[in-house]
Amino acid sequence: MAGKIPRTFIDDLLVRVDIVDLVDSYVPLKKSGSNYVARCPFHTEKTPSFAVTRNKQLYHCFGCGAGGNAITFLMDYSHLNFVEAVEGLADFAGVQVPRESGEMPAKKNNVTEVFQVLEQVASFYVEQLRDNISAKVAVDYFKARGLSGEVAREFQLGYAPDSWDTLSKRFKVQQLVDAGLAIAKEGGGIYDRFRGRVVFPIRDRRGRVLGFGGRVLDDSLPKYLNSPETSVFHKGREVYGLYELLSKSSKPERIIVVEGYMDVIALAQFGLGYSVATLGTATSKEHMELLFRFTAELVLCFDGDKAGQKASWRAVEAALPCLRDGRQVRIMRLPEGVDPDVLIRDQGLEDFELRVSSAQTLSEYFFERLSQGLNLGDMEGRASLVNKAKAYLEKLPNGIFRDLMQDKLKALSKIEKLDFFENPATLKSLRHRQTQADKKLSPVRIVISLLLQNPEFIEVIEQKNINWLMINLAGGDLLKQVVEIIAQHPNINQSQLVEYFRGRETEKYINIMMNHDFLISGAGLKEEFSGAIDRLIQQGKSSRFDELNAKQKVSGLSVNEQQEMLSLMSPK
Repeated sequence: MAGKIPRTFIDDLLVRVDIVDLVDSYVPLKKSGSNYVARCPFHTEKTPSFAVTRNKQLYHCFGCGAGGNAITFLMDYSHLNFVEAVEGLADFAGVQVPRESGEMPAKKNNVTEVFQVLEQVASFYVEQLRDNISAKVAVDYFKARGLSGEVAREFQLGYAPDSWDTLSKRFKVQQLVDAGLAIAKEGGGIYDRFRGRVVFPIRDRRGRVLGFGGRVLDDSLPKYLNSPETSVFHKGREVYGLYELLSKSSKPERIIVVEGYMDVIALAQFGLGYSVATLGTATSKEHMELLFRFTAELVLCFDGDKAGQKASWRAVEAALPCLRDGRQVRIMRLPEGVDPDVLIRDQGLEDFELRVSSAQTLSEYFFERLSQGLNLGDMEGRASLVNKAKAYLEKLPNGIFRDLMQDKLKALSKIEKLDFFENPATLKSLRHRQTQADKKLSPVRIVISLLLQNPEFIEVIEQKNINWLMINLAGGDLLKQVVEIIAQHPNINQSQLVEYFRGRETEKYINIMMNHDFLISGAGLKEEFSGAIDRLIQQGKSSRFDELNAKQKVSGLSVNEQQEMLSLMSPK
């Protein structure tokens, strides 16, 4: 079973990826002096207080305090856990994530074994579609839908025989249950989840089978059946067809979001290979963020019935928090009772793509939807529109698009002074306030902060011959940890250094001190650092002297302690 991600790989990855390029792909940045700035993606503000520093490979918001390295950014921005963020950063860098060898503690749901049985069952279903005589009804179904053998192979389409125990005769029972492929009976035993259905393997962007969708071949219900949530399958975070799409283009111009498996497959059959489908759930913010990793434009193309219209609006609601500058969502409306599968068969690829390119913008759709039933010619109607729109617009991230949406609302409501997002903070004033508040930093905090920001200053410490036993002041232990890490990794940079404190109680404090602005440059920083160390050493000596002096008054000192006290009284 795969082990931990090697620390050396994480260090190398943080060197390989430029945080400015990474953050800019999510939040458009502007150059400002030595930094790159933007409105913070983690809180509401009107002017920029979010800074990304290339030489440190760190980001920091002077408004809300968010900060960290490239891994932290992906964790916070895309709501990923640590491993997912490292994998995402590795995808961005175009490298594979290695794992350390060695035994891992056994888990109830062995993820590796779950992936293995899913892959094996997917191959088994494909074999059944090809070789099982009872699969003729499935083959006829696919042929009736106009699918070619090439598309069937691309999407690994298969057939689950109409039997209760097809899988349990061939695979381990517990693995089938863990993978969601079998259901445990109350009285003991199991039975196959998918029976008498054509099956659609659901693969992640790395091509691993996560689960299945199955469609009946008669009138029985449910018509469609999906795998349940498992240790590897979370349908609120995955989409169907993404692996196949990325196999054709890693950075598609746009991605079309449709409702069903067959919509994706039919569009691919006719030459449109950039669509995906949600997995029986409403389109979520997590779906949107996943897709925006690969493209800047999403087109919602749901069925033309009432359910499709509701799905479109829910998807727009989910998209609002994701619409950072440079991203776009459009809505492709279909005729009543028509779905993408039918439309592309009837009109062909060229006409379908013309509809895609002329799809309605989100802003047009949004205000058209909210204005339905309102008379914008009177004051009450305009006020109602503002009240409706306010809650939605507040979900939009800072940026030009949010400003333009507010301007559009102003024009429709005829309220010129409308402003939901007033926030006068600026990067400059926030930095000034932070600097004023931190002017009285203790020597140990100054040393920690400057050493975090300038790991090469370790040479100054090495020249001082510090007696670390005397550095028992508040913060002394943390300083020793920082010194030890830098000493063990002579070429470490700030981004890598921050990573060593992930998950520790001191992580938040480290991020704050890493971004403290001393308003000093060049040789002045090193002089400040050296002076702070001298003051720290003197504080340690004074503290030790006071300790010995107090002991002398109570119980007296040993010979060694008397000599130590005399040495502490020496001016050197």
